[in-house]
Amino acid sequence: MHRKAARYVTRTTTAAAGAVATAATSVAAAAVAASIILSPAADASSRMEGVRADLQRAVQLHQITEEQALSFEAKLAGRILGQA
Repeated sequence: MHRKAARYVTRTTTAAAGAVATAATSVAAAAVAASIILSPAADASSRMEGVRADLQRAVQLHQITEEQALSFEAKLAGRILGQA
């Protein structure tokens, strides 16, 4: 095979493989987005449980202080649960 022909085959094969990978990634992203959109919304108490768990994990990892976690949880509780 001539050099130009070999280069053409290599480039087009690589481009095609990249296009297939991009298409597969797009399909996977669309599937994840659809599952999020179509899944039932979590009720307020389960959302707060998740927030609490995330904040405790952040405290354990020394990313925030316990006081910051409590303050942030109170603010989110006001918004999620409708409390002041």
